[in-house]
Amino acid sequence: MSHSPASATVINDAQRAAVIRQQVMAHGVELRQRFPLLKHQDAIGVGILSFALAGMLGSAALYLGGYLAWWACLLLNAFFASLTHELEHDLIHSMYFRKQRVPHNLMLALVWLARPSTINPWVRRHLHLNHHKVSGSEQDVEERAITNGEPWGLARLLMVGDNMMSSFIRWLRATNPKHRRLILSRTLKVYAPLGLLNWGTWYGFLGFHLLDFTAAALGAPVAWSATTLQVMDVMNIAVVVLVGPNVLRTFCLHFVSSNMHYYGDVEAGNVIQQTQVLNPWWLWPLQAFCFNFGSSHAIHHFVVKEPFYIRQLSVPFAHKVMREQGVRFNDFGTFARANRWTRQKQVEPAKQVQVA
Repeated sequence: MSHSPASATVINDAQRAAVIRQQVMAHGVELRQRFPLLKHQDAIGVGILSFALAGMLGSAALYLGGYLAWWACLLLNAFFASLTHELEHDLIHSMYFRKQRVPHNLMLALVWLARPSTINPWVRRHLHLNHHKVSGSEQDVEERAITNGEPWGLARLLMVGDNMMSSFIRWLRATNPKHRRLILSRTLKVYAPLGLLNWGTWYGFLGFHLLDFTAAALGAPVAWSATTLQVMDVMNIAVVVLVGPNVLRTFCLHFVSSNMHYYGDVEAGNVIQQTQVLNPWWLWPLQAFCFNFGSSHAIHHFVVKEPFYIRQLSVPFAHKVMREQGVRFNDFGTFARANRWTRQKQVEPAKQVQVA
């Protein structure tokens, strides 16, 4: 049977993807044989979660006690929170306590508490599993929601690190009242209650300090009430220990993830075209707060059921195999192409996403 060039490419890429999958999975088996501790997946997940939560609470205590600068606390907690994001991702794929719903859901609840800027993880499970089915297409709501496929400009810069701003800009772009109501209702639904409280605190913090600074600069400082100042003391602490770290983590993760995934002209089911490895040296400040996502996440598209720490251990081996099989590395042209796989004369903005 003859094949068109396009179908031949799909078959060829499918074979390449199979080679990557087979070799990386075999390497994971080898790692577990070499280090038997890695076989205790549930215990490792609990251990990493305990370490991350203890780290966040410990740095917060040191900051409140005057032993740690605010910026150091913020950076440390952004790093610890990035660990809980990886755990949430693994939990979405049922990698910990797969058949024990109580500890499984307890872990999901705790990683959400550590990252209140995010949507409900039980809602995200459906979006993320759909992402694997339709990665790079218009139906890939999860990636489109974090700006994958958007032309770069002020709008995308504002949207990439601020989930509420992303919803607001999409609301402004909506052309009919029904669509606007849908964006608003879904935003409220998927972010309630933690996300709304988190972003409300963030905007309250920014608004207060901007107004206070502007008024003082104009020579007319505001005489804030004692109650307002007490509330702001609490908000300032919340921003340093939890809200601010997650704003930083969100920006780093969304910037890296939205640019390492391709969008728009990806062949359906072609895993080779879904992602690239994005790990230049100048991205390390961002990679530090999304746990090396740009370097390791592409592996996940080929071998879905490996936990994140196995992916990290597999990076040197997996990258060698992926490079041999034609996976792209550091395709910086994606920034100019709005994440398209191929060059186009003109890139249109991605169609309106209906989920925040």
